[in-house]
Amino acid sequence: MQIAELNGLAVHYRDDGDPKGAPVVFANSLGTDLRLWDQVIALLPKGLRYITYDKRGHGLTQATPAPYSMGTLVRDAEMLLDHLEVRDALFVGLSIGGMIGQGLAVKRMDQVRALVISNSAAKIGTADMWQDRIDAVQANGIESLADPVMERWFAKSFRATPAIAAWRNMLTRQPVAGYAGCSAAIAGTDFYTPTSGLRLPVLGIAGSDDGSTPPDLVRETVDLVPGSRFELMRGVGHLPCVEDPQTYARILSDFIKETGHA
Repeated sequence: MQIAELNGLAVHYRDDGDPKGAPVVFANSLGTDLRLWDQVIALLPKGLRYITYDKRGHGLTQATPAPYSMGTLVRDAEMLLDHLEVRDALFVGLSIGGMIGQGLAVKRMDQVRALVISNSAAKIGTADMWQDRIDAVQANGIESLADPVMERWFAKSFRATPAIAAWRNMLTRQPVAGYAGCSAAIAGTDFYTPTSGLRLPVLGIAGSDDGSTPPDLVRETVDLVPGSRFELMRGVGHLPCVEDPQTYARILSDFIKETGHA
């Protein structure tokens, strides 16, 4: 268990693979922790440095009072990478993690040399929609949203398997402050203009059955960056790295090689 003290915030992270290898950094979705990436990382090329972390208010990272801003979450990632002396990383962000990746790529070109925007967008949902979700969580807990969230996260076939229980438990065990805080950060984010100014290798990944960030939304954001590439995974939802880690790892491995990162 590795904890970094970053400007008063205790951040839980893992630093795996070859410590001298080119760094690949992963940022996970709302309501999950760094274990989201375990199945994928096991299938990726050897010789690279793989860094995962729990964002503010999730997993074993400290929860501060809600609301959070996206600028705060981007700064958390920035400070962690500075702490770990990471430069020229390939950054993989899923959902809110993809938003963090966009913000970090704009702010710190020295830290991010290539970006994967997975099941994410420059803007997700509306402020009213997120406020309704925040109000529900603060009044009745995350459990009150768990079943609808599972429907958005996973395709019907995966929801019929016993594995769904672990992911539902992961969601409901996140701190309310962390879930509400990060929801507020998403609500206040519109990265269309800054993301359109990015000039680095970008890969977009979407799931055909994603109820949170449908493929057209992901593609719209990825298309903002000249020379970007888009991959659609069939039969999976918002967390394709969980439902089909083999295909996800193949797509990501190809991008790692295409960008000269391995």
